[in-house]
Amino acid sequence: MKIHDLKISVLLATYNGGNYLNEQLNSIQNQSNVEVLIVTSDDCSSDNSLQLLKGACTANSELIILSPKRLGSAAVNFFRLLRDTDFSQVDYVALSDQDDIWQSDKLSHALRKIQENNVDAYSSNVIAFWSSGSQKLINKAQPQQKYDYMFESAGPGCTYVLSKDVALDLQKFLIENEEKCHSIELHDWFIYAYARSNGYKWFIDPTPHMLYRQHADNVIGANVGLKAKLARWKKLRDGWLVEQALLIANILGYSNVLPIQKLIRYNFADRLWLILNVTKLRRRLRDRIALVLFLLMPLKR
Repeated sequence: MKIHDLKISVLLATYNGGNYLNEQLNSIQNQSNVEVLIVTSDDCSSDNSLQLLKGACTANSELIILSPKRLGSAAVNFFRLLRDTDFSQVDYVALSDQDDIWQSDKLSHALRKIQENNVDAYSSNVIAFWSSGSQKLINKAQPQQKYDYMFESAGPGCTYVLSKDVALDLQKFLIENEEKCHSIELHDWFIYAYARSNGYKWFIDPTPHMLYRQHADNVIGANVGLKAKLARWKKLRDGWLVEQALLIANILGYSNVLPIQKLIRYNFADRLWLILNVTKLRRRLRDRIALVLFLLMPLKR
C-alpha cells in the first residue's frame, strides 16, 4: 500500500503540558503524505492542557479525547491509550509526548523505513533541544543485539511507530495484564521488550525527524551532561533498573532465559558470564562499560 493511503493513530499522553502542547499538536496535525488520527489521554492536568485539547478537537475532527483519568505516570497513561483506543480503522500506531516538535515528514519517513526494511516496528534517533537554543543528537541506533531488549529500550518512546499487528497483540496483552503492568515505569522499554520477545522485527533509524524537548519536568529526558549521567548511574546502583528488567521479564514470560536467570541468581559465575557477554546485552559501548562496572559490584536488593 502506498504511504499516502495509510492511516496512523497517534497516541498522545498529556499531563500539565500546556506550555508546549499547542506546538506539538500543530506539528502532528501538519504531517505530510499520511492521514493522522490523534487520540489523547489526559492524566487530570491542573493546567490548561485539557482546554487546549478541546480547542484542537473543535478545529480538527481527527482528534479523539478519552475521558480524563488519574493515572499517576506517563507509562500508565500510554498503557491506557494502548488499551482503550480502537485500532480497527488504522494501519499503524505511533506514540507522542506532549512537548516535542515533529518534522512534517516524521511519520511518512517512518512508514517508508518500515516498508523498506520489512519490519513490524520503528524507532529513531532524536535531536534533543533546550530553551537556550542548544541541540544535541541522541544516538540510539547502534546495531541491535541478541538480548538488548532485556536491558534497554529502542530509544525514546516518542519515536515509536508500530504496525497494526503489533498494536493489536500488545493491546490484548495489556488488557489481560492491566494490574501487573501498573508497576512498569518505562513504557518504551516494555513495548520494545514485548515486540522483540514475541518475534517481531524492529528497525532503529539513525536519521532523526523530531526535536526532543528538554526541560525540568521531563520524566526521563536525554542522558546528556554529567548530572544526568550521575542520576542514571544512581538508579542503576540502587537496583531500580534491575528491578524493572526483572519485572518486565516476569510479566512478559522470559524470566527463564539465560541472561535473566544470571541476573536473578547473581553469584560470581553469573556476573562473570554477564560481563563476558555484555556485547549481547547493550548496543552502545558507553552503556556496556557502565553495565560492566555495575556487575563488578554487589547487587542492592
